[in-house]
Amino acid sequence: MAGRYELSEHSWSLIKDIVSPPQTIGRPRRDDRQVLNGIFWVLLSGAKWRDLPERYGPWTTVYDRFRQWRDDGTFDAVLARLQLKLREDGLMDLDTWMIDSTAVRATRAASGGGKNGNRTNR
Repeated sequence: MAGRYELSEHSWSLIKDIVSPPQTIGRPRRDDRQVLNGIFWVLLSGAKWRDLPERYGPWTTVYDRFRQWRDDGTFDAVLARLQLKLREDGLMDLDTWMIDSTAVRATRAASGGGKNGNRTNR
């Protein structure tokens, strides 16, 4: 059973080959699933990278792997794989798109006009 913000065994099996390719040379890497769970913990809890619990490994390793996967397109590949799976299962229809927006009323001060109009210093 996966904990909060952690991947289940089924979820990990869907993306394991993208996130954790076989390593042939070099120093052994920290477990990619553990690092990915650490990334989820930081992003979903809203905590700082330095506040990452020790069970996920050093925060610098987790942050470096996050930046690497962001920059090399790993996260894009995972998203494409999951979208493909949803389309195959009939849970995602590409013909229907929805944009959700919220209208927020701005005050006069939001445009730089000041509270009581355009006053100058006296």
